[in-house]
Amino acid sequence: MDTVKEYGNGEIIVRWTPSLCTHSGRCVRNLPAVFDVRRRPWIDLHAARTADIIHVVELCPSGALTWHKAE
Repeated sequence: MDTVKEYGNGEIIVRWTPSLCTHSGRCVRNLPAVFDVRRRPWIDLHAARTADIIHVVELCPSGALTWHKAE
């Protein structure tokens, strides 16, 4: 079973499936304040506007990053 990690900010949940990641770098290049591979955890959804995060997550070519509204 694939490992899936979830990160939230109260508005959305971003899901990362490492086994799908092709390391295109679109997330870290487009929103480095949120996606920083040198930091743990490497995703900080409080570092940018939710709309900007959604935009960058939707750029992920492999589908390793997805999002949905928080309940």
